[in-house]
Amino acid sequence: MSESSSPALVAVVGAGTMGAGIAQVAAQAGHRVLLFDTFAGAAARALEQIGASLARLVERGKLDASARDALLGRITPCTALAELKDATLVIEAIIEDLAAKQQLFRELEEICADDAVLASNSSSISITAIAAALRRPERFLGMHFFNPAPLMQLVEIISGLATDRDVSDQVFTLAASWGKRPVHVRSTPGFIVNRVARPFYGEALRAAQEGAADRATIDAVLKQAGGFRMGPFELMDLIGNDINYAVTCSVFAAYYQDPRYQPSLLQKELNDAGFLGRKSQRGHYRYGAGAVNSEPVSAAAAAAPRSVAHGSLGSVTAPLATMARAAGIEVTTDPSLPDNGWRVGAWLLLLSDGRCATQLAAATGNPNVALHDIALDFTSAERIAICRADQATVSLDPVIGFWQALGKAVSVIDDFPGLLLLRTVCMLANEGAEAVHQHICTAAGVDAAMQAGVNYPRGPLAWAEQLGLAQVVHVLDALNDFYRDPRYRASPLLRRRALAHMPLLTSSR
Repeated sequence: MSESSSPALVAVVGAGTMGAGIAQVAAQAGHRVLLFDTFAGAAARALEQIGASLARLVERGKLDASARDALLGRITPCTALAELKDATLVIEAIIEDLAAKQQLFRELEEICADDAVLASNSSSISITAIAAALRRPERFLGMHFFNPAPLMQLVEIISGLATDRDVSDQVFTLAASWGKRPVHVRSTPGFIVNRVARPFYGEALRAAQEGAADRATIDAVLKQAGGFRMGPFELMDLIGNDINYAVTCSVFAAYYQDPRYQPSLLQKELNDAGFLGRKSQRGHYRYGAGAVNSEPVSAAAAAAPRSVAHGSLGSVTAPLATMARAAGIEVTTDPSLPDNGWRVGAWLLLLSDGRCATQLAAATGNPNVALHDIALDFTSAERIAICRADQATVSLDPVIGFWQALGKAVSVIDDFPGLLLLRTVCMLANEGAEAVHQHICTAAGVDAAMQAGVNYPRGPLAWAEQLGLAQVVHVLDALNDFYRDPRYRASPLLRRRALAHMPLLTSSR
């Protein structure tokens, strides 16, 4: 595979859902594709499934029949591995087993030309470890697509310790020419997405296990306040709790039991019970005919306060004053109030900073402290999570009515440090910053991967910069102090950038 030309012939080994999808992507880009699977007839069946999928696009007017036929004509099912000998790029999409992958690539090295590029679609196995069994490890790398491959943009281009940089650059350019969004990453457990995404599940599981809120409410807050397409419990059920749990355990073991990746007993219990999600008709939710699940908890209607006052508002919370005035509430400024703080009746309403309301009530001497969560955009958010101090002595109705007047459904959760969305975003940003700190990828690569690979509404590092890096570090430190758990330790790079008042995304890393 030369730098000046893309491969005329691409081979895909493994004709399951992922392998078939990769074959479709390459053929759609104009390449002739050889598709092989060790199971007799699997490659031919995969071609039939690709045809059925394309037929639906033709029916909806999204693809011409002639283009469909041409695409299918470029894919050739193979019955023997030796038929791949002329391929200049071979992409493997078989089971996640190190020995099986090493054996396959040893055979491919004997079959294919010395200048062929061999790539693994592995989502979790070390590229360096696979390459250790090869004669030409410099021609081997990871090319990790996301499911469904024809639709998802991200491709992680993973370099092992021996991978030639020219090879990874060529494959990066090739993936971009296929309409994908490639990101360079150094081989490490979880690569980018499966590592950085761990807190999205882990913090939700911890919130449910500690009784902060029920699953439906947690999902609703992450979606309706945070803009995520699916809540963490919905997504775990879609992925499969067995698969999600196994990935977490794998990353946890690979990082020598780093508490950041500690699996949840709540998920283990589901896994042990066989409650795997959609595929078993029961997981965090129930599925199938007649399935009934609880709705997100929303506070009953409460009267809006006639007037409120606020302290200095930052860029994140400034829209709230405009929204309150538009709702007919008299809004004044009171310099004696804390930054991002509100006086709503007898309540001191504060934006969460990682401490729980009970801590802040003790610190201020005011028992009636309530906290509110962040939102991706307060103007368009449909829901907000709030909590109150354990010492509170008055009804929370004025605070509930305030948010309802701003057009939000209100979820009152237990007093939970960092609430739901804020702590999740800060932990995602921390994990992304740590990946950059360890030279696994660039800051831009983190955000590109999380948006293109798992459809996050905003890159976690861009979100951290919008909140303020110093504030993110403050939240993490508060969580670390509260739990005495190194899970919440701030990344050294994140702390340094915060102290230097320097961004992450425009740095050289």
